[in-house]
This record gives sequence, structure tokens and C-alpha cells, in this order.
Amino acid sequence: MTIHKALITGGTGFVGSNLARRLVRDGWQVGIITIPNDNLDQIKDFADQVKLYVHDGSTDRMHAIVAEAQPDVVFHLASLFLSEHTPADITRLVSSNVLFGTQLLEAMAAQGVAKIVNTGTSWQHYENKPYSPVNLYAATKQAFEDILQYYVEARDVQAITLKLFDTYGPNDPRPKLFHLLDKIAREGTTLAMSPGEQMIDLVHIDDIVRAFVMAAERLMAGEASGHEKYGVSSEKPMPLKELVELYGCMIGSQLPIEWGGRPYRDREVMVTCTSLSILAGWSPEIRLEDGIRSVSSYCISYVS
Repeated sequence: MTIHKALITGGTGFVGSNLARRLVRDGWQVGIITIPNDNLDQIKDFADQVKLYVHDGSTDRMHAIVAEAQPDVVFHLASLFLSEHTPADITRLVSSNVLFGTQLLEAMAAQGVAKIVNTGTSWQHYENKPYSPVNLYAATKQAFEDILQYYVEARDVQAITLKLFDTYGPNDPRPKLFHLLDKIAREGTTLAMSPGEQMIDLVHIDDIVRAFVMAAERLMAGEASGHEKYGVSSEKPMPLKELVELYGCMIGSQLPIEWGGRPYRDREVMVTCTSLSILAGWSPEIRLEDGIRSVSSYCISYVS
């Protein structure tokens, strides 16, 4: 039996830790690149089954990590997400989303590690355009994607970029929508929200992880060509207001939302990107209603 080896960046985050857990379960040897003082809470239940490599920020250390790990596939999920930035954030954004990944690619090319599953964002496609960044975060993701293209064409790297929409699932530590809704349901406080007409494309973490695994399998089977790019979409986006109403119905509560209590953000994503191809053989399997049940302890009586 062949044992595959994976090296994961961002493996201590929500999506990355769930991917690492799945790969460990499937018998992969898994290495995770961390940074000094990284929060390991998301992997504490299986930390003894993975190898941690601490990256000090240097290119030399990245070369040493890749040389030791010698992975069959690299999964690059590490990034700094900021919906809005200040001048003080620019160095961190570029360092995290451009420099770190470029160091990784250079080390891969030097060590003969050729396969990478990269993580992009649908926010690279504001108003469904071929390229229009919603914010500086999305612009840095595109910048790295362009750098990756160089390594594909000039250094024989084989790549698949998966562009994610809205992700959710159990044990998500991020302060996302369902956390806010749980909070106001519990406390009875009113939440000021925008008018709620923006479309939300939610994909459950189990479906996200399956897409990453399938992308890796496509690379290892030699089926990928050049730099392939796919969207990981539910293909059933719904307005934010309808999503909140569905959640309230499922928990049997009229949620105290002040619709229009705050304005839309600058460059609010009102429509989701529909022009991205879907990875062959992948489609979402977890229904939204079942996904909501998996994240909320309040669901009681909703019948779909």
C-alpha cells in the first residue's frame, strides 16, 4: 500500500486543520508548517499524528522544511484575511499572502516537489468579472496566483487552485455569521445588519475538504494540465436575509435583526461569481439545512 505524504500550510486554521484531520484518517503522512507561537487548538486532538515544522520567516528555513518533508503534494492554505485594511496591515498582508507562498514555491522547485493545491478566493472576481479584487486581501491572493503561474511555466510545478466562497462547519472558531446568530439567539440582543440583499454561497467544510483531496488525487494521477483553477461553490447562493430567516426557522426563533441598521460595506459582494469551472467529479453533498444543524445547538423543529 502506497503511503502519500502531504505538507500543509495553514494547517492550524479552520479549513486546513479539517483537511489535515481527513488526510491523517485516510493514512497520509502529514506535515504542517506553523509559525512561532501558532495557536494549535484546532489540531490538538491529532497533533501527535502529524509532524510540525516551524517556519521562522526565512527562505532558507523554507528550503530545509521542504527538503525534509519531501511531500507528494503541498496544500497551500495559509493566508491573512482582512476584509478591510489599514496602512499598518500592508506589510503583514504582502508577507503572509505573497512572500511566504513564493518562498514555498522556490523551495518546491529546488527540491523537485512538483505538485501543489493552492487556495484562492471568489473575492478575486468582484461583480463576476474575470479579475476584479474586492479588497487588498483578494489582490494579494491574485498576486500569488500570478507568481504561481511563473513556477508552472518555468519550473515545472503542477498546480490546481481552488477558489473558495463562504465556508462553515462545526467547531469553526472564526466570528462568522452563524456565531453571531447563535449569540443573539442566546442573549436576545438586537443585531444591526445591512439590508441583506447580498448573495451568500455557503459550502460545508466536509465538502471543501473533499474538493482538496480530489484535487490532490487529480495531480497525483497526472490528469492535471498546467495551472487549473476551479470554484468550490454550492451553486445555490441565497440572499443573506433569506439565509438568516432560514436559520431562525430552524431554531424556532424570530431573530432580533435590524435590517438596514448598517450600510453595505465598500465594494460589498452583492452577486457571487458564477463563471468558475467546477472540479470534475466534485459537487456539494451536504444540504444547507443539514449543515446548519451541524453547527447549531438550537435547531429544534424545522422540516424541509
